[in-house]
Amino acid sequence: MRPLGTEQAPPANSPASGAHQAGQIVLAFEDNRLASALFGQYGQNLALVERRLGVAADSRGNHVTIAGPRESCEQARRVLEGLYDRLKRGNELHSGDVEGAIRMAISQGSLFEFDSTETRPREEQINLRKRLVRARTATQAAYIGAMRRHALVFGTGPAGTGKTWLAVAHAVHLFERKQVDRIILSRPAVEAGERLGFLPGDMREKVDPYLRPIYDALYDLMDSRIVERALQSGEIEIAPIAFMRGRTLANAAVILDEAQNTTSMQMKMFLTRLGENSHMIVTGDPSQVDLPFGQASGLAEAVRLLADVEGIGHTVFTAADVIRHELVARIVEAYDQARPSAGGRDEKG
Repeated sequence: MRPLGTEQAPPANSPASGAHQAGQIVLAFEDNRLASALFGQYGQNLALVERRLGVAADSRGNHVTIAGPRESCEQARRVLEGLYDRLKRGNELHSGDVEGAIRMAISQGSLFEFDSTETRPREEQINLRKRLVRARTATQAAYIGAMRRHALVFGTGPAGTGKTWLAVAHAVHLFERKQVDRIILSRPAVEAGERLGFLPGDMREKVDPYLRPIYDALYDLMDSRIVERALQSGEIEIAPIAFMRGRTLANAAVILDEAQNTTSMQMKMFLTRLGENSHMIVTGDPSQVDLPFGQASGLAEAVRLLADVEGIGHTVFTAADVIRHELVARIVEAYDQARPSAGGRDEKG
């Protein structure tokens, strides 16, 4: 049974009436154990809801009273009811899930698809064998939708927005359901060219340090034994972009990460590798270009040239979509505000 809620509000002629009229909602959750998990250790989840939505949340047993602006109270209700439903389905709850639910409630609108029987949006998600991956922001939901609809998708924006992680999740989803035969992961290997011959070891050892974030995502989304076996069999392939030349990538999920560091020629070469029954996802942060001064980014050019090409999707992330520590979003915003007055190219970072 869903949690029950009652709402109380001051009379229409009270000082609190109007667009920001104060309200109060009381929610009762039937399972005390799940309610405790919902509220979080020492009430930390409720504290996050309070801080982000500007409400006051007071818990007593399996009840919670939410007070504040009526719109914010309604958002808090949707957040807590949605998270409680997740717990009822046997899913664990992490702080990132709470933050994601809050962002989804704030962003509720035309980007979301509604159930006819529900008053809140149905979330975009990727169901993997190891875990269920949910969109935590409206932009992430749009990104997942774009990857489902298009054979080629660009995901651009600052670090920490989940571009690469969700791209890997989509690739794993296709691989597990045998919609593709292999996963191919690529990126420019060094900041100003691919001088891999100077590095010790075989090709995988040369490239590994540059693809660590993708490896982390793979092991997070798949069983480690399956990852190792697929790497050995070639079903998961790691290669620098220079090694893509002359190939046709058919029946594959292909990811190009850190694409802002490709040259125009490299990007054109890579995009034209797309073969039959393949899906390609290109991710990058246009503000973090490490190419030599004066050399145009292949990512920026491709996004501009292919903007109106049918069958290609492009999702743009912003600082509002950063899902790491909340300070990361503030840092990105500060740099974005300073960039127009910098009078030159961004420094590496």
